[in-house]
Amino acid sequence: MTVARREQLRRGDTAALDICVVAALYYGSAKLGLLQQLVRDQVTPLWPPTGIALASLLLRGPRVWPGIALGALLVNASLGPSVWAVLVIASGNTLAPLCSYMLLRRTGFRIELDRLRDALALIFLGAFTGMLVSATTGSGTLALAGVLSADQFWPTWSVWWTGDAMGVLVVTPVLLVLRSARWPKDAPLSRWVEGLLLLAATYCVGVLETGNTPLIFLGFPLLIWAAFRFQLAGAAPCALAVSTFAVIAAAQGSGLFAGHDLLTNMITLQAFNGSSSLTALLVAAAVSERNQTQKEVERACGHLAAMVAKIAAGGYHPAPPDGDGAKDEEQEHSGRTRRPA
Repeated sequence: MTVARREQLRRGDTAALDICVVAALYYGSAKLGLLQQLVRDQVTPLWPPTGIALASLLLRGPRVWPGIALGALLVNASLGPSVWAVLVIASGNTLAPLCSYMLLRRTGFRIELDRLRDALALIFLGAFTGMLVSATTGSGTLALAGVLSADQFWPTWSVWWTGDAMGVLVVTPVLLVLRSARWPKDAPLSRWVEGLLLLAATYCVGVLETGNTPLIFLGFPLLIWAAFRFQLAGAAPCALAVSTFAVIAAAQGSGLFAGHDLLTNMITLQAFNGSSSLTALLVAAAVSERNQTQKEVERACGHLAAMVAKIAAGGYHPAPPDGDGAKDEEQEHSGRTRRPA
């Protein structure tokens, strides 16, 4: 067997493994998301599979799309009203992250999420725009299948779009962070204490969010704290936790979501989760850009200091000019040394 053939088989095995892993993660996360279903036992305000699907495409490439399709088909097989409806809904759930992936690639998206443009692209293109496909396809299919009445279409569409968009906003950044996560070996004790305090404060705020008192806005100071001190590594998990507690409160109809209809609650939930994710990602990206700029300035200052030290010590010799300047100098030198005819 040739080396090329073995390499081809190895790549095929890796692709098959990636597809199976994506399908399993999609299916498992879907079962978790359905615990907070609001419409027909299949429409939920937080749908983690979309975040997993988009992160898989960004990390492993478009070759894993069959895993997304397989996972979506397995999830909807027991939920859909008919075979054709299951196939159409699964197709919409597959096309939505693919559309988000293509939109992000068109903008030069970087998975490090260390630029403001990357955070904005993930929010407005990856989440808000790309997930229009799955929400419209799914809600329209249920309406055509006769399981949704005319007055139920827009509330169902709002829940579907909210769930898919929130999956991208709060799950995808966490998975992208986990890709490059490293155990902080040299972190001081004060850093660990601060992280534990942030974790405890997030849990306490989450308990208040799901209570009867409308204190959902208390999550924003935590998001800013996490973004400033820990950048994306702290902001992404904190945004996931805050949004999860908000989804639980909306599903229970408690706190800020008490006494309103489904469409109003979904608009409120989308506004809150979108604002919290926007705050966390943008502040984290801005701090990362500032830190990167500071490192570049320090590197340039160090280089200039080394050059000055060499010049002062007499060990620095500038390189001779090149290009047209070298030619002009050579012609001038030859003109001075040429003897008259």
